[in-house]
Amino acid sequence: MYQTKKSRVLGLLAGAAAILATSSMAQAETVRVVLGYYSAATQELFEGMAKDFMAKHPGDEVKIEVIQWDNLQQRLTTDIAGGTEPDIAMIGTRWLVDYVKNDIAEPLDGYMTPEFKGGFIESFLSPSTFDGKMYGLPVAASARAMYYNKDLLAKAGVNEPPTNWDGVVDTAKKIKALGTDAYGFALQGKEIETDAYWYYSLWTHGGDLIKDGKSGVASPEAIKALTLYKSMIDEGLTEPDPSGLNRQDIERLFKQGRIGMILTGPWLRGQIKTDAPTLNYALSPIPEGTTKATYGVTDTLMVFKSSKNKELAMKFLTETAFSPKWRIEFSTKEGFLPVMKEEAAAPVFANDPQLKAFTDMLPYARFAPPVPNWEQMVDAVIAAVQKVYIGQAQPEAALKEAAATIDGLIQQ
Repeated sequence: MYQTKKSRVLGLLAGAAAILATSSMAQAETVRVVLGYYSAATQELFEGMAKDFMAKHPGDEVKIEVIQWDNLQQRLTTDIAGGTEPDIAMIGTRWLVDYVKNDIAEPLDGYMTPEFKGGFIESFLSPSTFDGKMYGLPVAASARAMYYNKDLLAKAGVNEPPTNWDGVVDTAKKIKALGTDAYGFALQGKEIETDAYWYYSLWTHGGDLIKDGKSGVASPEAIKALTLYKSMIDEGLTEPDPSGLNRQDIERLFKQGRIGMILTGPWLRGQIKTDAPTLNYALSPIPEGTTKATYGVTDTLMVFKSSKNKELAMKFLTETAFSPKWRIEFSTKEGFLPVMKEEAAAPVFANDPQLKAFTDMLPYARFAPPVPNWEQMVDAVIAAVQKVYIGQAQPEAALKEAAATIDGLIQQ
């Protein structure tokens, strides 16, 4: 009798355990995270974050997928159309306005404590805030500065980096006169951020992308900015055929010691440390025309409104991805500026004199305007500058055509 009762009790306990196990399995959730590829470190960093998070949340899973940036927007567009979008995606912040407009992005304020939100450097939050609501968290931030090859400039008889565009042209001419296989000024003309490389000249010449509700890309300042670049190509002061080289290509030339001056972001410092540790280089602000300016850029982690696991997705972001440990490791390995206050106070950032060239320019940073159809506007700008670079059109005609396209997109 005793054995029978004991067996019955044990059976009931076993059944209860099985029910609990089944319930636990039913409650387990998977968060899919799709990311843009920055470097060979990107996958490893986010896999580390996922491992940390899953250790704290047994049974739940975080899956990491990394896509090349040039393919990322198309991939997400295809996933959205097919109803297979991830829970979290990394996006260029300039894409976010279209996701918000089309009710694809989840507002995040309700998932964050005031302390968590207050931990960000405020200027990096504004590009992902619409009508007072936050729709994304800045995962990567950069401003742009000028890198220059100290040895190459010295051989050309230039002891200090140029501070304005006239000085850039003069320095590039002196580098050309050396008769080596080096080029004075790097000019990108292919793929993502071809437009941004022209914005450096546009903004420092006093131009605007959009002004008074209309395109500003055909203004006198804009024409002057593009004419400057075209004249540098024609005079052989840049590498041949910029339209055939993307950002990575010109950065590679700089690391090889074949470029005198290049405009790019803080990530190149880390690449130089690994790929060209003996390169003698320094940094200075973007050259001025009539004013100071730099390109401020953030990339964003957003949560899709269609996600069935929003709470867990936000826990992954707030508990782990944006913890001081992982923020510091991510920004140092990928070469970005810190986006959080505690991150910025870490010695690796606070004691780095090279970062000063970037942080000093933040008050002059210009961001892509938060308007719908921005990517189509970018395409119009890129088409215009590429036509000019290869000699198919003059700056004024090409920019007027782009401006007409952009004005049509603004009115949609």
